[in-house]
Amino acid sequence: MRFEFTAEEIEFRRQVSAFLDEVLPDDWGGPAGLSDDQEWKLNQRLRKELVKRGWLVMSWPTEYGGADSSPMMNTIFAEEMAYRRAPGLDGFGTRMLGPTLMRFGNDEQRARHLGAIACGEVQWCQGYSEPNSGSDLASIQTRAVLVGDEFVINGAKIWTSLGHRADMMFMLVRTNPDAPRHAGISLLLVDMKSPGIEVRPIVNMANVHHFNQVTFDDVRVPKANLVGDLNDGWRVGMTVLNHERSGIEFAAGARAVLEELVKYLKKDDSPVSTAKSDPNVRLRLAELSTEIEAARLMCYDVTWRHGQGQEPSSEASMSKVTGTEIYQKTLDYGLEILGMYGGLEAGSPQSELQGRLLKLRMLSTATTIFSGTNEIQKNIIAQRGLGLPRARTR
Repeated sequence: MRFEFTAEEIEFRRQVSAFLDEVLPDDWGGPAGLSDDQEWKLNQRLRKELVKRGWLVMSWPTEYGGADSSPMMNTIFAEEMAYRRAPGLDGFGTRMLGPTLMRFGNDEQRARHLGAIACGEVQWCQGYSEPNSGSDLASIQTRAVLVGDEFVINGAKIWTSLGHRADMMFMLVRTNPDAPRHAGISLLLVDMKSPGIEVRPIVNMANVHHFNQVTFDDVRVPKANLVGDLNDGWRVGMTVLNHERSGIEFAAGARAVLEELVKYLKKDDSPVSTAKSDPNVRLRLAELSTEIEAARLMCYDVTWRHGQGQEPSSEASMSKVTGTEIYQKTLDYGLEILGMYGGLEAGSPQSELQGRLLKLRMLSTATTIFSGTNEIQKNIIAQRGLGLPRARTR
């Protein structure tokens, strides 16, 4: 692994940073102070700007509208966007479904959906988790019965991010209930405006409407919307997750919080400015800085392996665990330093840092859960990385 960036990579990072300086509002600290609707409008505006610059799907092959950029360039782009807490990306369409359709989709599916994703015209969501099926994804119960040329879907999905904004969903359904757990599953593309779909909002503890429960009551989906072979959805669905799991966003987020906190402590008019001379505070900030840099380098190690044609598995899990945990630890310590000021929400006369750290910490709770809980990731590290046998259940 090389430990320096090329001149091209350095220039690209500068371009992305300059772009964000141009398009983000003055004194931007992230969407913590925006309403859901305000954040979504900004998200859509920035997405159009990313399309103009060819950055939204730059990792895709040129034949599908991308630039066939290197894994390193993609990671630099993701890091800069996360470091600035910039909206505009479409992780479901560009990073997850798009590459999956390139591998498993047919010509008609690729022609119909990839161009719309590349142009930022369609918002996708993911239908995996169910009320009784989270990390144990193979236990999904939502049924799809093939009737003629249509699948008829009944069941429910939960924790559906952006389900209320989405035009389309890619979802796992059980198409053969008599098959073994990991068999009999298929992946379907579903129009969210189909009759029989109901989206119920789930407002999280940060008072953000991001999650939803989506119910399906005799929802009819054309057979042509099956991705891959019937009952082979587990393999297809795991390909989607391989494109989802990452860590650079969390390491970048932790770095942004730490730098913001240090800058804040240096201000003489800060109500907690005396903490900067406390040796315990200084040591803890130094420890966090070290851990953040280690997490960042782990992410770049995964990127380097991708560039060498490898498929990092345990390494990607290590990156996800390390990045999410240091992100939460950094936010926790920031709130500890702020004391009672840290518990005030944005808009309060005495809130510090616009109440961002409190909201970010509440939102970060999900990071060690989604994309496979960190406990699941540690099992992957133990089995695939260390060669240990599967854990025995009691």
